[in-house]
Amino acid sequence: MDKKRIWSIVRIVVFALVLAMFFRSYLFASYVVNGKSMEPTLHDGNLLMVNKMVYDLMDINRFDVIVFHANENEDYVKRVIGKPGDHIAYRDDMLYINGEAIDEPYLDPYREPNEELTEDFTVEEITGEEVVPEGKLFVLGDNRTKSYDSRAIGFVEEEKVVGKVDIRYWPMSELNFQFIK
Repeated sequence: MDKKRIWSIVRIVVFALVLAMFFRSYLFASYVVNGKSMEPTLHDGNLLMVNKMVYDLMDINRFDVIVFHANENEDYVKRVIGKPGDHIAYRDDMLYINGEAIDEPYLDPYREPNEELTEDFTVEEITGEEVVPEGKLFVLGDNRTKSYDSRAIGFVEEEKVVGKVDIRYWPMSELNFQFIK
């Protein structure tokens, strides 16, 4: 091979690496699910692609599955249940947001007849606040009996949200290019 062709290949490889670093740093991040708190939606060891830019363009939506910085060393994956101004309550295994009963179909695979999946609580009992404060979110794991979420850690600051889980790409048998619901 001549020098011209080698230089052309090197430029393409360098450009591809710079582009990949840009996408990885600013647009998307890869995360590994650690634990069972989001089952049946996500499982321990699933690899996820997290959209880091989406919340720069739009608001966080209720029921989005997000990744956030829980502390300096850990990121958590949870589902947004309450947004600023929302009153959250659970009664008789039913979610109430601002007094309205809300169906949670993503929990159906875990529901057993005559068994309570989510214990009764109100946001006041857990946090001392009547509603979710500005700049904060109330999050829960889908596996309500085994999730370390806002019931234990309190509200999550919106600024600590890394992004929205969009794609599960591992294991290949669970490949999902549609948005996680």
